[in-house]
Amino acid sequence: MKPMDKERIEEALELIWVLKEEGTSGLRTFRGCSDDEDIDGIIEELKKRNLITISDDQIAFTEEGHKIAKTIIRRHRLAERLFADVFEMKEETIHEDACKMEHILSEELTDSVCTFLGHPPTCPHGKPIPRGECCKKYSVDVSPLVMRLTDFEVGQKGRIVYIVPSDPSRLNRLNSIGINAGSEIKLIQRRPSVVVNVEETTIALDPEIAKEIFVKRAS
Repeated sequence: MKPMDKERIEEALELIWVLKEEGTSGLRTFRGCSDDEDIDGIIEELKKRNLITISDDQIAFTEEGHKIAKTIIRRHRLAERLFADVFEMKEETIHEDACKMEHILSEELTDSVCTFLGHPPTCPHGKPIPRGECCKKYSVDVSPLVMRLTDFEVGQKGRIVYIVPSDPSRLNRLNSIGINAGSEIKLIQRRPSVVVNVEETTIALDPEIAKEIFVKRAS
């Protein structure tokens, strides 16, 4: 099928998953909630591909259909979490952009995003994120591997992963005092100002600037 047809199939499976989470799997509800212009064609294609079965007006996933739907939901909700937590995107754009990302993320990149975020259990809207292979070694939810410097533990050592300044000119100022991606850092205090050690130099930072510095714990 054409790439656009693939997206339509994935969107349909995603909708079925969401409706099931909400406690309904009726064919009538699915028809009413879908935006697809040829919903009957999509339903027939899902059945033809052995992705769903329909009995007594109820839709059920096949094993393959469930696997694909789970993957799409996982990609979408991880993308939402990435956009909300790391890039602080506006609420009204998070869902739309996640819809685009869910169709292009590879399995490897999806697991990398999940690990980067610390295997989050839910999306920003509180809906569960299906677990992946990268999550199986964790019996409990763990703290994010990358976090804002302002959320770091006092006394903790780490490495600056990236800086997302609200004012681009801040990057040059931070670089001039040794604070840049890759720098080893130790948090000394968080209040009233954020104090860190960088290469044996003690530096005080405004909390608003420290909030824009993302750090990964030292192993």
